[in-house]
Amino acid sequence: MEDAAARWWNGIWGRLGRRDVWLVREVRWKVTARAGDSETGRVLRWEFDTEDEALAMVKRLLAADAGGQWRKQSGDSQPPQQT
Repeated sequence: MEDAAARWWNGIWGRLGRRDVWLVREVRWKVTARAGDSETGRVLRWEFDTEDEALAMVKRLLAADAGGQWRKQSGDSQPPQQT
């Protein structure tokens, strides 16, 4: 969902001189999952409109994996980079 917070126009008509600037707020929840390491792992991404939808996907991903034991990490961790 995007919300246009403000918009500016330089007041010049015509395709060569006209300039527009938009300030847009986008509220989206993103889930990123990686299988493998940061260099060769496969990355999948999903976007959701609500936190509840995103958390439901996280729960599905955690429930589907049979290996290891999931632990929540804290801090400013970065999401996996796409290779």
